[in-house]
Parts: sequence; C-alpha cells; structure tokens
Amino acid sequence: MKLSGNKILITGGGSGIGFALAERFIKENNSVIICGRRESALQEAQEKLPGIITRQCDLNLESERENLYQWVSVNHPDLNVLVNNAGIQKWMSVTDADFYQKAKEEITINIEAPLHLTSLFLQLTSLKTILNVTSGLSFVPLIKTPVYSATKAFFHSFTVSLQAILAVKDIEVIEIIPPALNTDLGGKGIHDYAPPVSNFIESIFEQLRQQKSKLIFGFSESVSEAGKDVLEGTFKKMNHLD
Repeated sequence: MKLSGNKILITGGGSGIGFALAERFIKENNSVIICGRRESALQEAQEKLPGIITRQCDLNLESERENLYQWVSVNHPDLNVLVNNAGIQKWMSVTDADFYQKAKEEITINIEAPLHLTSLFLQLTSLKTILNVTSGLSFVPLIKTPVYSATKAFFHSFTVSLQAILAVKDIEVIEIIPPALNTDLGGKGIHDYAPPVSNFIESIFEQLRQQKSKLIFGFSESVSEAGKDVLEGTFKKMNHLD
C-alpha cells in the first residue's frame, strides 16, 4: 500500500484506533473520511483534525450502509482505500438475560457491517486497498467477551480468504491485528492497563512501509504466530483457568 496520496474511508473513525489511524493518515498527506454513529464524536474529531471529512452513519442499519456507499460514490468517486475498523465489544455471559440481544448487536456491527461494506465498495473502480481490523482475540478468545472474540475470529478468517480472492483483481487486502489497547472499547476504564494507541500506530505504519499484509503488535504478534500448545496455555492463563 502506498502511504500518501490516497482518499481513505475509515469506519468508526471518531475515536480509538479509528481516530488514531485517521490522524496518522492525514499526516502522511492523505484525504480521510471518517464515519460513525455519534455526531458529537465526529464533530470533536473534526475540531482536532480540521482537514478531515465526516459522515454520520449508523452501521447497525443496512439502509445506512447503503446510503454511505451512495454518498461516497457520488461525492468521492476517487476513494481508493476502505478501512473496516468499526466494532463493539460487550463483556457478558451466555447466562445473562440480555445475552442474545447483545450478541446480535455485536454480530451486526462486527461481521455483517464490514462484509456488506466490502461488497458495496468493491463496486468502486477506484478501490485499490482494503484494511480490516481484527484482534488478537481472533486467535485466543477471552471468555468475558465470548461473542466479540468469535466475531473477530470470523473476520480474520474472512480476511484471509479475501486476500486470495481479490489478489486476481489487483486489490490489496491488509489485516490489522491489534492487541488490547488503552481505548474505551468495551467501556471506559476497562483497558486502562493496556499499551497506548500511539505505540501501536507507530508500529503499524512501519509495517505498512515494509509492505506487510498482516500488521501485528505485542500480544497479537505472539498469538498470531503461535502453535497449538502455546495457544492453549495462553487461553488458560488469560482466562484464569489454571
């Protein structure tokens, strides 16, 4: 992927990893569009990054995903990079009374939305690169986030297939595999212990310069390359099952 001169759409770009990616891509002389559900977060992002383009969109709704694509195809037909970053994480148990409803929300945002957006934006003849944000939990699930972990495992598998499918069309597919980072994913304060997003972003962009298609950092680096015994041991330790 070339690092400058792109027009990039980042879903969930108002905060967390999405905002950090937007900030860095702008520094690399790209034009960046971010979308998100909360207008207030988009306005705050625009105040911090005056050059950014924002679009309010609730990715939970199929109609709004279609409207987002139509808006881009009319107003930004030269868009050449799609970043499927938006995701939600819910800490829950299968025995919770509202488990199924929460699970449906995660499946919709973490699986249905990026698959739908991918199929839509592949209609743009200008599209050259897709970046999918998965998770280190794609490889080792955290039982406090059982559905989130499963959705990211699904999205990792889909991304691997997509890389092979789109190679013949000369469309590059890059997987970003973050570990837990100090963001509000899952709720404020839950990930205060984790590394800062800034360190992750520096590592990611160095790997992009090296033309890598799997971008890893910290915990995600260790588990994405691990064998069965290491993964089983990590699962037990991470979930306090020893």
